[in-house]
Amino acid sequence: MKHLLKLTILAGLSLAAPGNAQSAGDDKAAGDRAAGIHRRVLTLDSHADVLLPSTPKRYFLPDGGSRTDLKRLIAGGVDAVVLAVAVGPGPRDAAGVAAARKEADAKLAWIKAFVADDPGRIGLALDAGDVERLHRAGKVAVIIGFQNARSIGSDLSQLDAFYKAGVRVFAFNHAGHNDFADSSRPWNEPESVNGGLSPLGRQGVKRLNDLGALIDVSQLSTRALLQTLDLTRAPVVATHSNARGLIDNTRNLSDAELDAIKANGGVVQVTPFSPYLHKQDADSLRRIAEVRARYGLPATFKGPSDDASSLSHERQDAFIDEVGAAQSRGTLAEFVDHIDYIAKRIGWQHVGIGSDFNHGSGVIGFDSEADALNVTRELVRRGYDEAQIKAIWGGNFLRVLGAAEAARAS
Repeated sequence: MKHLLKLTILAGLSLAAPGNAQSAGDDKAAGDRAAGIHRRVLTLDSHADVLLPSTPKRYFLPDGGSRTDLKRLIAGGVDAVVLAVAVGPGPRDAAGVAAARKEADAKLAWIKAFVADDPGRIGLALDAGDVERLHRAGKVAVIIGFQNARSIGSDLSQLDAFYKAGVRVFAFNHAGHNDFADSSRPWNEPESVNGGLSPLGRQGVKRLNDLGALIDVSQLSTRALLQTLDLTRAPVVATHSNARGLIDNTRNLSDAELDAIKANGGVVQVTPFSPYLHKQDADSLRRIAEVRARYGLPATFKGPSDDASSLSHERQDAFIDEVGAAQSRGTLAEFVDHIDYIAKRIGWQHVGIGSDFNHGSGVIGFDSEADALNVTRELVRRGYDEAQIKAIWGGNFLRVLGAAEAARAS
């Protein structure tokens, strides 16, 4: 059983600067050291999706499995995972909200069943202390997250209902705007419809603070993110976001956004999602352009799946499948490049790991929870020490989760 991770790194502790790679002759020793560190630290994945029978097959592993099933969590030595009650973009009329809520409820029920089916090895965590307790007991801790307020329409009281059901991490957006906030990825919409947060979204920030829930700023527009930071009285988390300084994508965070999250005391959890950390080469761009031409889309685009929202639902699915197959994949090294960038920009105390597995994420070397040790190996290779790796793999997230709980209204 792994040792308990201390949530606070002692002030004044002398730490090696990250990014100093090991020499080739040290590879064996570094590998052994990484394995030991990985056993000792509490490893936490701050965002993964739930697979339902209705989920498109492209999100499953080639063998039909989940990247976050218990077998792979245990194989990778992953001690805790945030499973998201997430819905995608879609209509915001009554029928659209009802359909989104049905999907959200099905995912919440799936998570509860996942925990209940194997109580000897899994437990539900309702706060940071529960994560530690379950870790001491040798169990995988499951935290429930929420993504995209499209599933609750304009009903603020549903934040309370989901919190009561066990949700502890809340994100207002996915792709597409909703009644609470603008998204960093408008879905066949104007760039902004709310001016960032709507009045309802502003109320939502206060309500989440009052509940003691952790606010997730991934997928918010820049204006909505900065407004959230101005309003919140607790640190926030971006559960699955990368650095725009390396890859210019609206889903990635600019240096100004990173700096603002640091000032808030928050954490950015880097995700191994290829489009947000990997540049397509000339051959891949040619293949992507050929797919786009077959669907009547222009060759000029910001990302391979841009303009998909202009297609019919049936054609969207086929297009996303084909353009995904045409793309080259990111690598573990590129993923850790983003951890490096953020650690050097705002400090290793403000960076972590959120896989976004089961929603198109996965790179060569980190394609499921079973590959988690590879991340630790690469961090060790680049000169991160054990205290820093503890923080990146779980400590930073648990710190902000605890701080959100402490901000709860009395």
